[in-house]
Order: sequence, then C-alpha cells, then structure tokens
Amino acid sequence: MPVATPEQYAEMLDRAKSGGFAYPAVNVSSSQTINAVLQGLTDAGSDGIIQVTTGGADYFSGHTVKNRAAGALAFARFATEVAKNYPITVALHTDHCPKDALDGFVIPMIEASEEEVRAGRNPIFQSHMWDGSAIPLNENLDTATDLLPRMKAINAILEVEIGVVGGEEDGVSHDTGSHLYTTLEDAISTVEALGLGDKGRYMAALTFGNVHGVYKPGGVQLRPSLLKEIQDGIQSKYGTGEKPFDLVFHGGSGSSDDEIAEAVRNGVVKMNIDTDTQYAFSRSIADSVLRNYDGFLKVDGEVGDKKTYDPRAWARRRSRPWPPASSRPRASSARTASRRASETQLDARQRERRRGRS
Repeated sequence: MPVATPEQYAEMLDRAKSGGFAYPAVNVSSSQTINAVLQGLTDAGSDGIIQVTTGGADYFSGHTVKNRAAGALAFARFATEVAKNYPITVALHTDHCPKDALDGFVIPMIEASEEEVRAGRNPIFQSHMWDGSAIPLNENLDTATDLLPRMKAINAILEVEIGVVGGEEDGVSHDTGSHLYTTLEDAISTVEALGLGDKGRYMAALTFGNVHGVYKPGGVQLRPSLLKEIQDGIQSKYGTGEKPFDLVFHGGSGSSDDEIAEAVRNGVVKMNIDTDTQYAFSRSIADSVLRNYDGFLKVDGEVGDKKTYDPRAWARRRSRPWPPASSRPRASSARTASRRASETQLDARQRERRRGRS
C-alpha cells in the first residue's frame, strides 16, 4: 500500500492508543533493510513506522559523501515506491536530530515537504524528531516551539524528547543518572510551550530510565509507572481525557516483556527498534559467510562461487534463529564462541584440502 497520508498516520496513532498497542518504529540504513522491515511487518500482519537517523541518512547518500539531506530524501523516495508492493501501511520518520544537525537534516526535509504541500501533494515524511535532550529544557522547548507550526502547516507530526535517554544513538551520548527520568514539572513545561494538540500534534519521548544500545535486563532501572504518573498529572491539571500524551519508547533493548507492556498501557504508541535489528542483520551476514566460506572467498587459488558471493544471494538467505539482544550471552562470550567456530571450520577445511592434495 502507499505510504500513509497524514490523515492515515494520525488515525494509526489514535488506533494504537485506544487499542493499547504500539507500532514498531524500525531504523534502517539501506534498501535491503527497508525491504526487510516491509517484509517483516507483512509477515506479522502489522502496520509500522520506518525511520532513519542522521547517521543512516549519511550512509544512504554514500559514506564518503555524507550529505544527510540527500540521503534522507533517497531513503524516503525508495521507501515510498517499494511500499506500494506490500499489503501494510507504513509511515516515514526521521529519528534523533540534535541541535547541530537541524540545518542539515530536519529543516531541509521540512522545506522539501513544504514544496510538496504547495503543489497539492502529501509531505515526504509523516513525522520528524527534534532531539534537544543535550541542551537545557527551556532551549529544547524554544526550538520545538519554532518547529511545531511548520510541522502543522505540512500536516506532519513532531516528536520531542523530554528528559534524557542514556547511552548513545548516532553520536548523541549521555551518561546514566537521575536525569534519565522525566518529571511532571518537565511535562507541564512541555504542555505550556507546545499545547496539547491545538498548536500542532506532537509525540513525546518521556524518559523513564531507558538507555540506547545493549544492556542486560536489570542493568538499568526502568520505571514505566512514571509514565502513568505524568499522564495522570497532566490529565488532572488540564482536564484532558486519559493519557493526553502520545508517547515514544526509546532505548528498549534489554527491557522485559512486562516493562514494555506497562509502558504501552501508559500511552506508548511508538516503540523504536534499532540495536536488535542491527545485530540480526550483521549476524545473518556472518552466518552466511561461515556456512559458505569456500564459495565466498577465493581460497588456495580457487575462484569461489559467484552464486554464493553475489549479494543478491546471501542477502536473501534467512539465518538460523538467534536470541534477541536482551537474551544473548555476554558480548565477550559471544565473540569467543564466534571466533572458535570460525577457527574450527577453517581448520577442518584446511585438513580436507591437504588430504585432497596428498
């Protein structure tokens, strides 16, 4: 189906909140990963959100070029075209844009969508994230206040981060600490600056101890109950309906099913996925190389097997099941096991070749 219209996207988010579920919002960095997300959503019978970071957009443009505006447009054009071939609806989103990237990432995308809307077409992206988590809250909200009217004019949705998600996401790095927990006062300041939909629709990434990257269950103290406290506090102060904020869950790798379920019950409608899918993609390549080593590489003067090292072949292969990041062994153990497996396979092949030459 075509990429969601602004009206369809708004209805998707409304349906998620009323239905008590969240859409997977998956980061991509190539045409292969776009197609993988579309197929995965189709297999699951789910609509979803496909998103790109500043680093992902740099990569789309060519890793030596690093023109993130061009890369983001290339991502959107490709995704818009191929999405028509799948029986699900997706929205396109730009993820984590810090202050120093605004002029080269989100602002050019808004300008491109303004041109589309003036021509009677839909915006290129359905939502954009402004990440002001590295600057003081008042400055964060000042920038969001400037962006929101422009987003409303193109019928797109702004995502803001209120508080700080720990860890690192495309160079935006934060330590852990008390600032990982958004306060009710922070949320009230957000409403005072951005309203509750009257000035334009926005999603809020409130932080409740979540951290980007890989961490073990229990390694970070998540407090999804904080989301309910904030939702209830805003409802009480402003007389809104329940769960006035459309919430986003960042840094979910390693979270338990119960923690995710509680966050969704408290108003999360969008759950970002990046670390686990990066690992799944890279591991499938490693798995394919190890299983077909002689075909991939020209070993001992041989020529390899073009049908094996053709990227169209190995990219289509499904790797064997592997636990998600939250249940993998320690990184050091995983690396050791992988290295030993590689060495064992190589030793076996060398013995076979020696026997063949003797």
